[in-house]
Amino acid sequence: MSNHLADLAWPNLTGRRPLVLLPLGSCEQHGPHLPLDTDAAVASAVAERAAARLRGELDLVIAPVQPYGASGEHEGFAGTVSIGHVALRMLVTEIGRSMLRWAGRLLVVNGHGGNLTSLADAVTGLRGESRDVAWWPCVPRGSDAHAGRTETSMMLRMRPEAVRRERAVAGPTEPIHLLMERLVRDSVRGVSPSGVLGDPEGAGASEGERLLERMAAGLADAVRGWQVSDRGRLGVSQGAAR
Repeated sequence: MSNHLADLAWPNLTGRRPLVLLPLGSCEQHGPHLPLDTDAAVASAVAERAAARLRGELDLVIAPVQPYGASGEHEGFAGTVSIGHVALRMLVTEIGRSMLRWAGRLLVVNGHGGNLTSLADAVTGLRGESRDVAWWPCVPRGSDAHAGRTETSMMLRMRPEAVRRERAVAGPTEPIHLLMERLVRDSVRGVSPSGVLGDPEGAGASEGERLLERMAAGLADAVRGWQVSDRGRLGVSQGAAR
């Protein structure tokens, strides 16, 4: 039987209390060479791979990806669609309230860093209502900020036909914390005319495979442990900062 919520009928869920993985992405520019759904694609792939690792260990269902998030910092580029922080917080809250009428637990697998503030607020609120909810970030260790080598490698593994390699250019390569003040003041367009924060040079599908598998393994381990921080982040002990 499929473990995708979209494939099931209601009798398939009767008498069950599954863990639901909800991939959360964005529809936003990813430089001149990557598709607008990059964050959603990564979140979906990590959720799928983690679910495969957990098959037979627990009752798990994968919800349809939520393709819109809070992407206001990218609205200087055509194609970006942002629902904003207020709407995102309400969306996650209402999805959680409705889904947990029949599901046992909900885990939001987040692919876009700009969603984090509202996502954490929503999950914290749901947990305050005694609902078993958490979130987990798709952030490979040592990754660059946006549309650079990391995301280009993952998209070359998942959908190489959607990567326009001939358009790839480097953007600012400073660590994100050094760019944050300018990003807040000037948005991404003001910091990088191409929309890239990082350098796609050297990206490859084999590296993308390693990155996706590493994240999937981390997510599966976090689900097994189910330690949730004060801000709702899975995989961090109580009292941790995030």
